[in-house]
Amino acid sequence: MNRIDTLDWQSLRVELDQQGFAVLPGFLGPPNRAREQLPALLNSLRQEFYAPLAQIANQWNLIAGRPYGFPLQRSTDQRQPSSPLMCLREGESLALGQAIDDERGFAFQLTALLSSPGQDFTGGELVLIEQRPRMQSRPMVVPLRLGDLAIITTAHRPFKGRKGYYRVTMKRAISRVRSGERVGFFLNFHCTSERVHG
Repeated sequence: MNRIDTLDWQSLRVELDQQGFAVLPGFLGPPNRAREQLPALLNSLRQEFYAPLAQIANQWNLIAGRPYGFPLQRSTDQRQPSSPLMCLREGESLALGQAIDDERGFAFQLTALLSSPGQDFTGGELVLIEQRPRMQSRPMVVPLRLGDLAIITTAHRPFKGRKGYYRVTMKRAISRVRSGERVGFFLNFHCTSERVHG
């Protein structure tokens, strides 16, 4: 796995601001190694990505005028699921929805692909739906390849229009797998913001 301290977080912030996701090609390294070391990998991703993403999430809250923020150090007692690994076989899909149902939940999650599109499976595209006020919904296909890691918005993000910022709703889905087996994961941080002012 690559080191997050080598990432261009300024450019990633711009991508997250503009489209609600950012893809890190080949970030996980050799896919077989990633699968074998999955528990350690997931723990490392949670620990290392939390602080820089919390900073962006807090900036988004400030822009939106919300009196909540996330601590910059991740608590060790945060709830962790047994495994976020997701295997979708032929005919299966992930229904459109949001990753969190709490307004104060963490703004980002990580998702990765551990099988090869076109070889291990066909179909199964990760799709984000962007809903802006008084506009038609906009679908975006996130171009994931084997070993890619993506940061995606869990529910909402601020968007700067001509009259200032407004809230954009984001939802995710995985299209129907047409053949083979799609293996990947969605990794949540299970962190709730706290009132910091107001």
